[in-house]
Amino acid sequence: MSSPLPAPVPCVGVVCLRGEEVLLIRRGRPPRQGEWSLPGGRIEPGERAVDAGLRELREETGVEARLIGLLDVVDGVFPEAGRHYVLIDYVAEWVSGEPVAGDDAAEAAFVPVAEALRRVAWAETRRIIALAAEKITASS
Repeated sequence: MSSPLPAPVPCVGVVCLRGEEVLLIRRGRPPRQGEWSLPGGRIEPGERAVDAGLRELREETGVEARLIGLLDVVDGVFPEAGRHYVLIDYVAEWVSGEPVAGDDAAEAAFVPVAEALRRVAWAETRRIIALAAEKITASS
């Protein structure tokens, strides 16, 4: 690596499913600004990861959900932005609310899973969405 990165920052991401749809946000800030992604963000000091996931979901989209389980932990290493995130990704089931972009999201929308997989540029996020869809299908 040509330049050292700061210490990793703990973050959460939420794959919120409503039937055959997944909730996406268009990132309003770097890294990956302008790209479609999952709602999520930093875990605040003293905050439990599960609480951070639901808070970030609500702040970025106005949607309420019930967390179903942990999907995976992913390293988001973005040397071009000088950032390293440790992303704790959860799967959730939509409870209420229609998506409205808030906080650092430029847009928010429920889209069919297949469409989400086409919109999302980062392979790790596509993998996490597919994993969530498989998990939900297997438990049905």
